[in-house]
Amino acid sequence: MYYPLVLQQVSDGYVVLVPDVAGCYSAGDTFAEALANAKQAIEFHVESLVEDGEEIPKPADIAVHQQNPEYQQADLFFAIVEVDLTHLLGKAEKINVSLPTRLIRKIDDYVASHPEYKSRSGFLAKVATDKIFA
Repeated sequence: MYYPLVLQQVSDGYVVLVPDVAGCYSAGDTFAEALANAKQAIEFHVESLVEDGEEIPKPADIAVHQQNPEYQQADLFFAIVEVDLTHLLGKAEKINVSLPTRLIRKIDDYVASHPEYKSRSGFLAKVATDKIFA
């Protein structure tokens, strides 16, 4: 999932707010560190929510936050970080899915040229997660 971030540069680095995950903040000495720390903060925060039986917060489109008067200060800017939360959806379960042969071949070709998906199942899980939780 892609979570929008609201950042502010301060004297010793960056402060980060994650508007779609209530109470989730982070910081970093550099921009890259701020993004990495924000990603980790989101993972830990959402993991805690799931452990408490709550739903995974759905990220809003960044344009929604850009229109929010609270975030229109001159010293604030936006970024997006991708966070993989599939491990919080539960244990993997084998299912039987029927798909057209041509579509299966297209999926397999796509996965072969995009190793981040690792497998057909990984691709299908990622696409489904993006559609359902985005």
